[in-house]
Amino acid sequence: MKKPIVTDTTLRDGSHAVSHSFSPSFVGEVVSKLASASVPVIEVSHGSGLGGSTIQQGFSKFDEWKLIESAVANKKQSKIASLFVPGIGTIPELNTAADIGIDVLRIAVHCTEADVTQQYFEQAKKRGLETVGFLMMSHTQPASVLAEQAKLMENYGADCVYVVDSAGALVPDGVRDRVAKLKESLSINVGFHAHNNLGLAIGNTVAALEAGADQIDGTLRGLGAGAGNAPTEVLVAVLNKMEIVTGIDLTILMDAAEEIIAPVFQYPLVIDRDNLAAGYAGVYNSFLLHVREAAVKFDISPVAIMEELGRRHAVAGQEDWILDVALELAQKQLVK
Repeated sequence: MKKPIVTDTTLRDGSHAVSHSFSPSFVGEVVSKLASASVPVIEVSHGSGLGGSTIQQGFSKFDEWKLIESAVANKKQSKIASLFVPGIGTIPELNTAADIGIDVLRIAVHCTEADVTQQYFEQAKKRGLETVGFLMMSHTQPASVLAEQAKLMENYGADCVYVVDSAGALVPDGVRDRVAKLKESLSINVGFHAHNNLGLAIGNTVAALEAGADQIDGTLRGLGAGAGNAPTEVLVAVLNKMEIVTGIDLTILMDAAEEIIAPVFQYPLVIDRDNLAAGYAGVYNSFLLHVREAAVKFDISPVAIMEELGRRHAVAGQEDWILDVALELAQKQLVK
């Protein structure tokens, strides 16, 4: 297998796990370590992307632009990426991030809504950015549909399109099928982004590489939404064992994961009942903290809320459903 491009998204996906509380100095420290380890791409933004600091998505403790400025100042030879979700971010946020100096824009939509991304790919290209398409909740659609959506992104100017397992719901055969179909259908790179709700983040990432994936993601110590992501340091260790040379310094990653990231954990990142329920039901991982808050407010099991959201096929952007579902379940409970 060829050498993949590794993106560390600790400072974006990991933001969900710490209630978007990363400080500029913390971002600078982590970016400096990752860059020293020769990680090719480092993603930095609010967990829900540029402009994500809202009442619905969760407010950032620090100004997002200061975080990105700190990342750019410490990136050395690495590239800085930011996530962009149309409807959460707008063209002004895209331009501001480009002005600060990001190198890569990762444009994320639900996996059947690539048609809304055209203006953002075109604007990012005008600003000289490398562009990546993110097909979120990819477990909900067959490979053929994902390939059609990815082709739209390629036509709009994407340099790479990712199969994104937003709920940690895929198993290796499903990953191979989806990645292979995109490789067959596209002339650009294909990526894979894993979550660990079923304990398969590393295994699924290896399956993606076996199917031809060019780009893969991880986070230090697995810090991320829900049950977290493929731990970057573990991923690099596995690649080393597979004799896939990444050029990334494993020792620096292990030290950063242990000494910088582990102390910021607000709670143990384990596959507990709530996380397993999210992966099994196929519910978007960034819903978890909101679900837990609603469960406490209405004295309802988080698992029950997750199961109902799964039945309703909730997707990113429908966080308002969480309170509605919790209230309905509480009312049904009272009737009983």
